[in-house]
Amino acid sequence: MTQEPDATPAQPGWKRALGIVGILLHLVVGYFYLTAGLVVPGAWLVVFLLVWVALLVVAIRLFRPRPLLVLLVPVVALALLVGGVSVGGALLDWTA
Repeated sequence: MTQEPDATPAQPGWKRALGIVGILLHLVVGYFYLTAGLVVPGAWLVVFLLVWVALLVVAIRLFRPRPLLVLLVPVVALALLVGGVSVGGALLDWTA
């Protein structure tokens, strides 16, 4: 019996290390999502946290085939948070 080759070959070590850095940065951005609760109403905070979790799933799924793209996930997450809180503050009158 022969063993089937893996569908996605292993990435070089430096690419995997950068993917891990991307996931760690996403966890740091998660802290900012939690502290957004000081400005954002509770129901909207749940929406923001669900978006953060969805982006975490995207980062984990990207880790094996394209670890360098994982570095973009925390950037997108932070942009969505800042943009969402700014729009909420302007249109929905969210204040601290």
